[in-house]
Amino acid sequence: MTKITSKDFDVTAPIRERIESRLEKLSRHDIQLINPHVIITQEKQGFKIEASVGIPSNTLFAQATDNDLYAAINALGQKLEKQLNRLNNKAEGSRRTAPAYQEQAINDDIDDDFEEEYVA
Repeated sequence: MTKITSKDFDVTAPIRERIESRLEKLSRHDIQLINPHVIITQEKQGFKIEASVGIPSNTLFAQATDNDLYAAINALGQKLEKQLNRLNNKAEGSRRTAPAYQEQAINDDIDDDFEEEYVA
């Protein structure tokens, strides 16, 4: 359940549904969302929306502003998804530093040379 806090206006059912559906898109990454909290503020320039979402390894935080509240919600969702993608792909990037087949080929060459020297 997403906690939604708003200052200066009431959160209607369609706004709540839009925020929750946007956060559900994050769950496609098979990551548990822990205590998502969204704060909506109405300002002179439009709306400011910020979210803090805990995940098992970290905390995601993003904010967006727009004249249209629904556009701000979409921008916020995109920023959170981008952070989540970055965190998920970070581990994969460090694993690909040296291909395993090259290491194996080097080790095989060393072993073959050693056996030939020993026999000769």
